[in-house]
Amino acid sequence: MRFFLWVFTLIAAIVAAVYFSDLNPDPITLRLSKQTSTDVTPTYLVLLCIAGGALTVVMLFGVREVRTLILNWRSTQRRKREEKLQSYYSSGVLAWLSRRTSEAITQLQKLLALDPLHTRALLLLGNIFRREKHYNEAIRLHLRARSLEESNLEILFSLARDLEDAKRYDEAIQALEGALKLDSTNPTALYRIRDIHIQNSRWQAAHAVQERLLKAGLSEHEVRAETQVMTGLKYEVGRQCLERGDLDLARRYFREAIKLDKGFLPARIGFGELLIREGKLKHAAESWEKSYVKTGNPLFLQRLEDLYLEMGEPGEMLRIYQVALSRNDQNPLLKLALGKLYYRLEMIDDAFDLLSTLEGLQDPTGALHKIMACLYIRKGDTESALIILQEALNRPRPVGAPFACTACHDEAQEWSGRCQACGRWNTLAHLLPSFGSTGQPRESVREPVQPQPYPGVASPFEPV
Repeated sequence: MRFFLWVFTLIAAIVAAVYFSDLNPDPITLRLSKQTSTDVTPTYLVLLCIAGGALTVVMLFGVREVRTLILNWRSTQRRKREEKLQSYYSSGVLAWLSRRTSEAITQLQKLLALDPLHTRALLLLGNIFRREKHYNEAIRLHLRARSLEESNLEILFSLARDLEDAKRYDEAIQALEGALKLDSTNPTALYRIRDIHIQNSRWQAAHAVQERLLKAGLSEHEVRAETQVMTGLKYEVGRQCLERGDLDLARRYFREAIKLDKGFLPARIGFGELLIREGKLKHAAESWEKSYVKTGNPLFLQRLEDLYLEMGEPGEMLRIYQVALSRNDQNPLLKLALGKLYYRLEMIDDAFDLLSTLEGLQDPTGALHKIMACLYIRKGDTESALIILQEALNRPRPVGAPFACTACHDEAQEWSGRCQACGRWNTLAHLLPSFGSTGQPRESVREPVQPQPYPGVASPFEPV
């Protein structure tokens, strides 16, 4: 419509120019400058003006149309590029999820060749390289992604994982601290920093982070679980203090651990060792004896036995065993432990009389068969000793370690406060002997008993 209006206007202008030209035939002097002039008829002047205006309009419309064409072309190219980038990224993700690692890497590298600033591709490709143990390449990609989006927590956590797997622990902690600058109570960052400190036995630093974690607004269930971890960390800090001779600080941490968990055996063991370090052997024995009465854990019996023999007071240990058996005279572990002590003290007849009542007992450590064979030899009965040893060789379960973790079932030759396999505290327990022919010993956790007053232990030396 506008075109027809424009044509109509042009025709009307030409007609008007011809009409007025007939009425005004005289030429008009047109000055082009101060020195230049020319004569032109009105008709030509009008037509020249119309032509100039038309040309100007055409040029304006042409520029606008060209600009529109250019913008449309750019938009189309941008859309095609984005579609191509999205296709590469989707193909890379699908290949990664389908475990076609090489294809995933190829697709993502094609994407980054077109758009080196694509943070999602940098993040995913870095994660793939970390999974393939190419840690330096993963770190390089995630550092570039971080430079593009410094406040992206996902990138910071991925970078920290790269550095941690590359065993660059201090740098990993720095990356996680960067996340804490953005979110000071972020539990994920705190968990990761704490675990790195634990992995490197930096117990004091792990303890400090754990304090922050417990204030990070965790759920009630998480608080209970993390309180158990805090108990273990307090024990480890106390153990470190004990090893370097800072006894007062060690006492403080052991007491705090016991306060958090009355049944936390490592801290009670550590408290007794602290008293021994101070030369208070009797007090250490009293503390462990009271802990045994409270927990019923046989671990304290072995510690007490070694301590009383070192003190030259085996009678005290015999008394403890006899009192324990008077409360539970059917406990095979107590009988076995007392029989071992008799044998250790060269009380051959007492050891033989007691241990011979444990016929059929499956001792996971194999100590019972060895002691009984030695006792028969001491009595001159070599034939019975050989029979005992043959029975030991025919056991369906080979002789194993005396301790096992109640969480991961890993066995250990020596007790420690923390399982070396799964890293949990207070889980190593005696493998208890049992009667039967299966040879499969029963694993013991703690055997809790009700706390009872024990007049033989002085209360001032109770840890809490």
